Amino acid sequence: MRGLKVVNALPFGKNLLDACCRPKNTGLERKLWGLTFANPVGLAAGFDKDARFIDELSHLGFGFVEIGTVTPLPQPGNDQPRLFRLPEDEALVNRMGFNNEGVRAAAKRLQKRRSNIIVGGNIGKNKLTPNEEAVSDYEKCFHALFDVVDYFVVNVSSPNTPGLRALQEKEPLKQLLHHLQMLNNQKQQPRPILLKIAPDLTNEQLDDIIEIARETELAGLVATNTTISREGLQTPAAELEKIGAGGLSGRPVRERATEVIRYIHRKSGGTIPIIAVGGIFTAADAQEKLDAGASLVQVYTGFIYEGPTIVKKICQGLSIQP
Repeated sequence: MRGLKVVNALPFGKNLLDACCRPKNTGLERKLWGLTFANPVGLAAGFDKDARFIDELSHLGFGFVEIGTVTPLPQPGNDQPRLFRLPEDEALVNRMGFNNEGVRAAAKRLQKRRSNIIVGGNIGKNKLTPNEEAVSDYEKCFHALFDVVDYFVVNVSSPNTPGLRALQEKEPLKQLLHHLQMLNNQKQQPRPILLKIAPDLTNEQLDDIIEIARETELAGLVATNTTISREGLQTPAAELEKIGAGGLSGRPVRERATEVIRYIHRKSGGTIPIIAVGGIFTAADAQEKLDAGASLVQVYTGFIYEGPTIVKKICQGLSIQP
């Protein structure tokens, strides 16, 4: 990313990046929530946590970028090492722990950006904030980012903040989302609010999520976050044990993420827009998610393994019907 910043700052750097990485094919636009996405391939949250590289990433062809997860106060995250490659599985394990400079730092950077790329704000709670006070943390992030992002994602599904996933339970989640929507509806131009969910939910829990999404009038869902499962990996068990806890992303979660998307799409009658994330490396992977019912897709681990031309390659291979 430092290299990308250097190239972007050169006299013809932006033109070079555009030529190498931007999709050339037209007809990939997506209109959703009153927003026009140049193409359906976005960068998932967790990569540009502090909104440091928005302008540079726009020249890699992304249709949108999701920053965060940001929290009200800066926090260092979990002890290092906390990010591990599993090359045999084309996967990552991370236990970053919402390391970020705080929501105000991200908001300041977004105020100064030059690109008009669509930006989502992924918001969470500080590690030391008890769950009973979590609503206050999400509210602070919502207010701080409101004027500088195009949509919000409420993150209650990271496995790396102790107790966070308990907020996915029905009553706490309803309370949180109702509160954010109340604040949102007081604004002159409300923002789309989405919820990011874990791949480890049961069908009964997914049914609850669908019910809550309808009841709180969510704009959509992001499916899915990382998994705590380690089933079916090629990486030796001893190595996995040495790595320890964390969320698994990449190819091993592709199938489960697609299952979750297909289930939600079918059970909701296609009424809930879905941003798909999980194991997307190729155009075929992206098409699989779109066919399952997703409206947009996001990459993270695929971006790390495939490199800066991933968006161009996916867009070249997509057969999206208008």
